Amino acid sequence: MAGGLVALLDDVALIARAAAASVDDIGAAAAKAGAKAAGVVVDDAAVTPQYVRGLTPDRELPIIKRIAIGSLRNKLLIILPVILLLSQFADFLLTPLLMLGGAYLAFEGAEKVWAKVSGHGHAEDAGPKDERTVISGAIRTDLILSAEIMVISLNEVADQPFWSRLVILVVVGIAITVLVYGAVGLIVKMDDVGLKLADRPSAGVARFGRGLVGAMPKLLTFLTVVGTAAMLWVGGHILLVGTDELGFHPLYEFVHHLEEAVHDAAGAFGAVLGWLVNTLFSAVIGLVVGAVIVVVLSLTVHRRRAAH
Repeated sequence: MAGGLVALLDDVALIARAAAASVDDIGAAAAKAGAKAAGVVVDDAAVTPQYVRGLTPDRELPIIKRIAIGSLRNKLLIILPVILLLSQFADFLLTPLLMLGGAYLAFEGAEKVWAKVSGHGHAEDAGPKDERTVISGAIRTDLILSAEIMVISLNEVADQPFWSRLVILVVVGIAITVLVYGAVGLIVKMDDVGLKLADRPSAGVARFGRGLVGAMPKLLTFLTVVGTAAMLWVGGHILLVGTDELGFHPLYEFVHHLEEAVHDAAGAFGAVLGWLVNTLFSAVIGLVVGAVIVVVLSLTVHRRRAAH
């Protein structure tokens, strides 16, 4: 009896160690997959604050919360099932679908550039923003960025069994959403923190608080510019890599060889400058493709709407 109990306890301990090892493996794989998607995560965090500009302070966090919930739905209920099924049964469709999303991001970025250059902003910029319009627009853009994040993460764990892939991508999706929208919430509420610090009796703390309040409009303007650039860069990069994966290599090889040449020639700054070359060319591709879509839509869909 005692021997049987000891054997049972040994089995339980073995199962517990195996489970702990599996958790460690999943954690390590999730961290690796998330790190590969870090560039798009930064872009996502830069894009989002522009959606709450012009809103009353008491509505900023509730709207960010609703966008974050929408982002989580995007990742777990839409993107994750689609990419897992496609990777299992029709992985050749992943690249074209991702390129469609990249074209949409490029269009959004080019449209914002055109609105700034021409001085004709969107109608929602001229007056109070409709919250449902803001939230739906943010969630639409997030869908593309989240798809890029999840596909990059999937590529890093493609050798894992199906159920491990599922758990890893769920962990990555939740962690990245919390990270991005937690950071966005902190950014948009920093002026409130500054106001509270400005009322403190300490002269140094009060001065820091006033500086924080004064700096926030400039920071949000800067993030709006970065967010627009991120749309062009991420969209263009998706298209650049996608054309190569679909068999058209000259454009990708040109950018890649130029990036390597700069990397080798720039010594200690090679990695940074090489990355900048790739980013710049990706943004140019995004701007060109986005501008073409803007022109086509202006001559077709928008013109028909104006006629009616």
